[in-house]
Amino acid sequence: MSATLLDTTAVRARFTALQRRLAFFDGPGGTQCPDEVIDAIAEYLRHDNANVGGPFPTSRRSSALVDLAHEKAGSFLGCSGDEVAFGQSMTSLNFLLTRALARELQAGDEVLVTKLDHDGNVAPWLALQEDLGIVVRRIDVHEDLSLDYDSLASQLNDRTRVVAFTVAANSVGTAPDVRRIVDLAHGAGALAWADAVHYGPHGPIDVAAWDVDVLLCSPYKFYGPHMGMAYGKQDLLASWRPYKVRPAANDPVGHRYELGTCQHELLAGFVAAVDYIDSIGWEPIVVTTDRFGSGDGRSGERVVRTGEFLRRSSAPRGRAGRGAESRPARGGGLRRGFLRFVEKWLLVPDKHVRWTLMAFAPALGILKSAEADAIYTSSPPVSAHVLGRLLKRLTGRPWTR
Repeated sequence: MSATLLDTTAVRARFTALQRRLAFFDGPGGTQCPDEVIDAIAEYLRHDNANVGGPFPTSRRSSALVDLAHEKAGSFLGCSGDEVAFGQSMTSLNFLLTRALARELQAGDEVLVTKLDHDGNVAPWLALQEDLGIVVRRIDVHEDLSLDYDSLASQLNDRTRVVAFTVAANSVGTAPDVRRIVDLAHGAGALAWADAVHYGPHGPIDVAAWDVDVLLCSPYKFYGPHMGMAYGKQDLLASWRPYKVRPAANDPVGHRYELGTCQHELLAGFVAAVDYIDSIGWEPIVVTTDRFGSGDGRSGERVVRTGEFLRRSSAPRGRAGRGAESRPARGGGLRRGFLRFVEKWLLVPDKHVRWTLMAFAPALGILKSAEADAIYTSSPPVSAHVLGRLLKRLTGRPWTR
């Protein structure tokens, strides 16, 4: 495997889940796990299952695993492992972190979120608006769904405490200029609070270079198990008082934000997922991902249109399955029209419509190049039938929910 070319055949061979004629375009639903991740989880449960702190071998190995997972997380995020917390999900960690910060907020303080954000980085702030009387404002997007930095700059003031934003939107794929957002936030004395869940499989995360204050992501979006992971600057995490049980560790500081016993078997899977990415290297992943994205001419902003680099190769080449229409996939006009439809409906109150679009839109960029017996999309019941018909019309292939 060269530095720039991805051997998709060799990669697919590491995934039992991909040994079938089914194309996965459920980016918001997560990635498939390579076999080494599954094996690591099973091996821990077979041989090392114990709680930490005991004087016996399985407990000592479990403690070593917890330390190793934090070390791997630090390597993955570009920080010290002491600044990392693991949890049930990105959303649960975000509620915990925002509640810790809330002890320092008061009525009238302002938080900015973008219209590109997943609700996991919006709802916690809206809850504080209801509980404390803070003000949540939204940063606009342009017609092409890129972030409007003038809208961001115009809303910053001496009451702004946080700028919450996405590193890559799982709805339409926009990947904003992180440093530009961080610099604007810090210039106003606000924290930069990043959601990197959708970005995780697309490229390396470097919290030090980005200078974000808080960043959250989810290992199940980059080939690991279902769990969440959060980073916070050491001094910042140390200054807050998190809600936790009294016996829970205070040091390293990231452990303060891990409620109860960690899911050790999932930590084993997380370590294996990071090792899997390291075995491939970020350069071929980024090169392959960029084939599905495009620059938009706005201050270096680029677009990540798909879930992860395996999407293109997740279906064997060949004719479409029985029952598929022979009509070829439609061109860019329909796709642009659909993105305008996404822009119009992305923020509507009906959460099912929003979530359906989040699951559906990222797939459209590469459907024309994938061939399979069926295409999977994680659509909820509402609107699934309508979107399924549209998917079939655009691709000439059947769909499976």
